[in-house]
Amino acid sequence: MRFPPIVGIVALAVMMAGPAAAQPNALNAARDLYASARYDEALAVLNGLPAGNSPNVADMTSVQQYRSLCLLALGRGPEAEEAIGAVVTANPSYQPTAAEASPRVRAAFTEVRQRLLPHIAQARYTEAKTAFDGRHFAEAATQLREVLTLIDDPDMQGRLGDLRVLVSGFLDLSVVALAPPPAAPTPAAVVEAPRAREPAPAIPDQAVPAAKRIFGRDDEGVMAPVAIRQEMPRLSAQAATAARARGLLEIVIDEQGRVISATIRMPVQPAFDQALLVAARDWSYRPATLDGQPVKFRKIIQVVTR
Repeated sequence: MRFPPIVGIVALAVMMAGPAAAQPNALNAARDLYASARYDEALAVLNGLPAGNSPNVADMTSVQQYRSLCLLALGRGPEAEEAIGAVVTANPSYQPTAAEASPRVRAAFTEVRQRLLPHIAQARYTEAKTAFDGRHFAEAATQLREVLTLIDDPDMQGRLGDLRVLVSGFLDLSVVALAPPPAAPTPAAVVEAPRAREPAPAIPDQAVPAAKRIFGRDDEGVMAPVAIRQEMPRLSAQAATAARARGLLEIVIDEQGRVISATIRMPVQPAFDQALLVAARDWSYRPATLDGQPVKFRKIIQVVTR
């Protein structure tokens, strides 16, 4: 009678022990089987694991990785591509090493990554922009950095360069939003200290006069300003060769609809940026209103040059 190899016995035993207890041991057994070039047995072990039912996401990613490697080794191309796609979507940075897989397998991973990475980067950017719009700036900053890493991946082959400019701009704005406000300067005049046990009462936000605030698009009840005159400067042909496709300009509009400050948040090209700041001084708007009263408003303008 021919007894099965010890690794096969271990794999069978841990699978019989139940899904929760078996998964880590079964995964190790599958790795050993794959390393021994016993791809059918390794795949059988991996297929016996409960998909998507593990508390350890890293383990489930490893399961998909080894499934794809086994399928490729067995020549089951369409199934392998589907498994590779699941791996790349869950972990876009993963690529098998020379110790893990043959050149043919690594080439298959590269081909799938080149096809999927642009779509993954676009989807991750959409998630990051949603977090930014919801004022979850820490989450947005983390996600935007991940998108930049994807865009800079060699398998992206230089694609989504325009998106990189936009992502960098929103990342800068997220970092600025997370920075603590500057400390208020100490007044020159001597201020009388409050009496003992009589702390100065706090002024609630709603008590701050609207005239002293600068509102934004996320403030409830505020009607945004409407452009009356907002002509953009022209980008010369010479400047266009070194210009970015998109930029961001931040302006503050006062109660009379005048631009009282302008700041470049994401540059396009030095000469054009300067011309843009000069042009912004002459822009005019129907001012923002709160309960029918004009108020100051901070507006972010996306500048598109091509």
